[in-house]
Amino acid sequence: MANPSAVCNGHLHYHHKQNNLLKSGISKKNGVTKGIKKNGVSNGSLSKKAFIEHFEQAPMYVAVLTFVGFGVGTIFGYLRDFMRAWGLEKRNIATEREQQKDFVPLYQDFENFYTRNLYMRIRDNWNRPICSVPGPQFDLMERVTDDYNWTFRFTGRTIKNVINMGSYNYLGFAETDANALKTVAKELEKYGTGICSTRQEMGTLDKHIELEKLVARFLGVEDAMVFGMGFATNSMNIPALVGKGCLILSDELNHTSLVLGARLSGATIRIFKHNNIQSLESLLKDAIIYGQPRSRRAWRKIIILVEGIYSMEGSIVRLPEIVSLKRKYKAYLYLDEAHSIGAVGATGRGVVEYFGMNPDDVDVLMGTFTKSFGAAGGYIAGKKDLVDFLRTHSHSAVYATSMCPPVAEQIIRAMKCLMGLDGTTQGLQRVQKLGKNTRYFRRRLHEMGFIIYGNDDSPVVPLLLFMPGKIGAFARRMLEKNIGVVVVGFPATPITESRARFCVSAAHTREMLDTVLNALDELGDFLQLKYSRYSKSAHPELYEETRFELDD
Repeated sequence: MANPSAVCNGHLHYHHKQNNLLKSGISKKNGVTKGIKKNGVSNGSLSKKAFIEHFEQAPMYVAVLTFVGFGVGTIFGYLRDFMRAWGLEKRNIATEREQQKDFVPLYQDFENFYTRNLYMRIRDNWNRPICSVPGPQFDLMERVTDDYNWTFRFTGRTIKNVINMGSYNYLGFAETDANALKTVAKELEKYGTGICSTRQEMGTLDKHIELEKLVARFLGVEDAMVFGMGFATNSMNIPALVGKGCLILSDELNHTSLVLGARLSGATIRIFKHNNIQSLESLLKDAIIYGQPRSRRAWRKIIILVEGIYSMEGSIVRLPEIVSLKRKYKAYLYLDEAHSIGAVGATGRGVVEYFGMNPDDVDVLMGTFTKSFGAAGGYIAGKKDLVDFLRTHSHSAVYATSMCPPVAEQIIRAMKCLMGLDGTTQGLQRVQKLGKNTRYFRRRLHEMGFIIYGNDDSPVVPLLLFMPGKIGAFARRMLEKNIGVVVVGFPATPITESRARFCVSAAHTREMLDTVLNALDELGDFLQLKYSRYSKSAHPELYEETRFELDD
């Protein structure tokens, strides 16, 4: 395991064992680790922002029982496959037709083993159909299964007012208030729903130009370009920026859209450990010293791909250190702010504002409108030369349909609210409330004894479940209490780190959060999920290590 890199004037929990912490000059106290350079100088010199993250390791018995759980599931899976092969159990999954038995198989039995034998047992916890706006509460269509989740049927009933802890509605702009959506309705009447053309043909409207100017102003950069799909903003633009002879240094936990864009580009890809500055610098040094394989020529470009907030870990990128490395080794930096734009920073301007940095420090600023802005699509922002280049060479600009006007107006409405251009302070209040809700929710979970991952300021809150049998039990029990949650397991996470992922919103009231926390407290005891060895007391000592005497 690589040792952890230094942190910004704060505390940090890591996966790594205690001996690795000591070797790297990290001191540990009360379950919290504080990064210090070997010369004794704290790297708070790079940023004054406190950087507090939690990655507590579970007790050894939890990991052992998790592997045992997967082992038992695998054994029974092979038993069921044997029964299906001999006709003792009905085969529900897709199979080859008898007429094609001599063809190359279209469906690989072994590749589908996990799906049909493990995932299928808890499939009812995903793809639940919602029949209302995904605000702080939503309505759910009730469905049941008669064949152990192979098929579902709807009962016709609706589960009302389920507390929504899964949607990325960070600032609460996913709403149906008629007064709030008045301008959106007006644009719908004026433009209709679709563009039916690409940006390079007849798909650029005055609304797009207005939105792009507003995005550039919001971010404090020269120019911006918007796209109709957030995923494609990464996957279709990275290939336009790099190609053969270029080197991509990608965080190991980057989103699939970044991974796909990097693969489509044809560039060489090397992976560095998550948020690990030593790992990144090592790759940069090797890239400069050795150049390209075989030819040893210098790389045409070196670009670093990172995210602002990592959507499965809840961690925040260590931007000051990465920018410092970027300058030192003359590399480019591509920052994906899909989850961080609107969600962090004093006025919701993302991790650049969160660390008090200059937007010009980042070469390519990317973000999406699907989360904090309650809309769809994404943007690329930065220098005017960069944006002009993408207007010509971006695959999205050439081939993809333009963003529809009502969606563009929704983004404009939300962004103006954040900037205070609507004449109110409602946007700032939403950002502040999101911060308060996030810190309150995380603090209470720590006090209860759960292991949670990520930064204290991240509204993405992963709660570790570990064992495969607890994934389905957790989600089903929470729904019984009228709480909708997202659960995630292998292969989307490491095999020993199944989790529930909560997304906190500014639209959540304190009463809603308390309802969720009380349910979690009860369920944590029932399912024995409180694995943390460093939980804080809900009633700390008034005086700690202080001696005093009363005057006579």
